[in-house]
Amino acid sequence: MPHIGTMIFTLSAIAMFLVSSALETDASMKRKRLLVVDYTQGFRHTEGIEAGEPVLQAMGEKSGAFSVDYCRTAEDVKEMLTPEHLKKYDGIIFLNTTGDLGIPDLNAFLKWIKEGHAFIGMHSATDTYRDPAHAAYIDMIGGEFRTHHNQCEVKPVHDDPQHPAVKPIPADFKITDEIYLFTKTDRKKLHVLLSTPQCPPDGSEEAGKPGDYLLAWCKMYGKGRVFYSAFGHRKDVWDNEVIQRHMLGGIEWALGQVKGDSAPSSSSD
Repeated sequence: MPHIGTMIFTLSAIAMFLVSSALETDASMKRKRLLVVDYTQGFRHTEGIEAGEPVLQAMGEKSGAFSVDYCRTAEDVKEMLTPEHLKKYDGIIFLNTTGDLGIPDLNAFLKWIKEGHAFIGMHSATDTYRDPAHAAYIDMIGGEFRTHHNQCEVKPVHDDPQHPAVKPIPADFKITDEIYLFTKTDRKKLHVLLSTPQCPPDGSEEAGKPGDYLLAWCKMYGKGRVFYSAFGHRKDVWDNEVIQRHMLGGIEWALGQVKGDSAPSSSSD
């Protein structure tokens, strides 16, 4: 027979383990806090920004996954995108940002992401910090806007059908939006989620040319998780329930609330 003291100690240890596990589960499932940045220093996607703000807020409230605060002005950027202020947040969304935002210390900001925070980029987040002096930002987000042609309809290829950002999208789904063409996208560094195998059929000289045109991807950045979706130029895109579920899945993945692969899509060999 085990000694009564040993049994009590063992039961106590088990109870403590169960309580600890429950607390860890609650911590991973609790509502996260995101800062939405939609300040611009280049072209301003007014329609997409004005549509995206309330959709993101409603998405967070309905799902219970996150709450949002907003960073809208140059003064907000100087005050809110500092290491001290960012301590309040689990991650950040660049909602159709453009240009050099004036982040007080861009390297410190990137370090904050790398330490284990979420970065979510929407549409023109890849048209942000494109100066060669800020190459570290492009390396973080995983691609750089090159150009776009006329807005057109695309049928996305599901590169990872099981990822939470792709799973909600029907196989026959089509969407009309401003489709970006990128430089510096590399499947050896990115986990591609959505793509199209030919240049979007928009009437330009490039239209229909075969290639690898990415629409959404994710990646690890140190301990941080990066999710990018090229959608979001138009109000009707933000209002589309399929796109909303796509974005929510990507946000929840970036926050570590749901599981999904992030391994590069191609071998580095």
